[in-house]
Amino acid sequence: MAAKRTGYLGLGSNVGDSPGHLRAAIELLEAEGIEIDAVSSAYVTEPVGEILDQPDFLNAAVRIRTDLEPEELLDACKRVEAERGRQFDLPRHSPRPLDVDLLLLGDLELSTDRLTLPHPEVTTRRFVLVPLLELDPELELPDGKQLFEALEALGPGQRVEPLGR
Repeated sequence: MAAKRTGYLGLGSNVGDSPGHLRAAIELLEAEGIEIDAVSSAYVTEPVGEILDQPDFLNAAVRIRTDLEPEELLDACKRVEAERGRQFDLPRHSPRPLDVDLLLLGDLELSTDRLTLPHPEVTTRRFVLVPLLELDPELELPDGKQLFEALEALGPGQRVEPLGR
């Protein structure tokens, strides 16, 4: 059995009962055998990507402990998304009831057809960085880059407003 690693997941929802989807994601991740160490506050954020004409998102981050291998963890995240009604045949960045992104997993650096770790956009998205840094203000990438520096380097835009826990 592999040693447990600390990882970070990003949660997002902008279809249906977004607070309910985020709460359910945490329960479903635990049912997959993933330990939830900490959950950030929820943040109301503006959509990013190709489809901007859609409702605001509710985003949060969770710190996990898992002995799953990266692709097994990705599969678990996809099962949780599907359980909450995510359709995988829609265009990228479409509105969705639940998005579970694998952001960081220990000090792993990985690039496969299905998965890149750290998540390639972790340093460019305020809606990812704000909840991550709430959980761990000193969090850094495997290469030593401090995530608070990435947040400071982002220009204006990408509205992120705290909703509360």
